[in-house]
Amino acid sequence: MQPAEKISITMTPDLLRVVRDSVEAGEYASTSEVMRDAVRVWQRQRLEDAERLAAIRARVRRSLDDSRQDLTASDVDQQLTRLFTDHENETSSA
Repeated sequence: MQPAEKISITMTPDLLRVVRDSVEAGEYASTSEVMRDAVRVWQRQRLEDAERLAAIRARVRRSLDDSRQDLTASDVDQQLTRLFTDHENETSSA
């Protein structure tokens, strides 16, 4: 484990108040603990964002590589009309 390094950050008064209120309420033992937790959440969010972006890129790539013929606007309208009609028939008979 690497030794801890002390850093300095600048916060708006509102953010600092939220941090201090959390410590005073006993949610955290110190402002450093709040910051460490915030960085962990930030790291997790970045990882989740990267995973979502990779999934989107993979879907786009599969779509671009798809050799099937593109649908025309008319084809899409016909398919959507059929889907809506099927759905209406299913819900009305249920």
